[in-house]
Amino acid sequence: MTDKRKVRKAVFPVAGLGTRFLPATKAVPKEMLTVVDRPVIQYVVDEALNAGIEHLIFVTGRSKHVIEDYFDIQVELEQTLRERNKTAELTLLESILPVAGSTSFTRQQSPLGLGHAVWCARELVGDEPFALLLPDMIMQSEKGCLKGMVELYEQSGGNVIAVEECAPDQTHKYGIVGAGEKVGDGFKITKMVEKPPQGTAPSNFFINGRYILQPEIFSILATQERGAGNEIQLTDGMLKLAQTQDFAGYHFRGNTYDCGMKEGFILANVAFALARGDIRPGVEGPLKALLQDLKQPIR
Repeated sequence: MTDKRKVRKAVFPVAGLGTRFLPATKAVPKEMLTVVDRPVIQYVVDEALNAGIEHLIFVTGRSKHVIEDYFDIQVELEQTLRERNKTAELTLLESILPVAGSTSFTRQQSPLGLGHAVWCARELVGDEPFALLLPDMIMQSEKGCLKGMVELYEQSGGNVIAVEECAPDQTHKYGIVGAGEKVGDGFKITKMVEKPPQGTAPSNFFINGRYILQPEIFSILATQERGAGNEIQLTDGMLKLAQTQDFAGYHFRGNTYDCGMKEGFILANVAFALARGDIRPGVEGPLKALLQDLKQPIR
């Protein structure tokens, strides 16, 4: 596959219920939980915009209207800030507001899996390649993950999946790819296996939640039978697409935090707080003290 049409659109599947974070997610979508002072979804959107994405497509569900409201103006709030001469706060709000007409929202009425969520975006994506970013995964690196993927896509065309390395004894927890010959700044993907039994993985490269896919994936997902969990699995669709199109792997080198898990969410807050010059001085000392306390035996 040598199609190198520009990747202009990104899909964000944000319909999940966030049951791991109950009771908070009874009222607040998990994508709106804050890492330091920004919702998780803001970090993922920033990554997409930094990679040159022009159109943001959110696949939502019931009770997720607050995500749509977040990416809109808030007249009363902004008016109050102006009256109080809060220029810094106004500037901040303006900086996160997408360009008018650059966001779209569609519903996934039933929780039928990631593959189904992607299929729900088909009319908004149209017949062009698109990025897919899982909103639970936020990343910290010198170069944004999707930006690096777009650069590889411009060299390779086809489809691109971002991967990271894990310990060989942890491969059974992830979707794993096989690594073949070098392609541009990445490598050809020779195999995709979802949670392979221990000792059978083709490599220790696991899929980290970032994809660039060709639109032919939609026709595959439209007729795909349900797989694991009685859901329409994206991996199954990609395996079928790989029979006719090439897949390249982008080796992401940075830190990824799974904010769909409590442990990952807590670590993300610590990591992003320490990366902030305005916050680190106030938290570094107390964090070191807490870590020192952990060395003491429990009485």
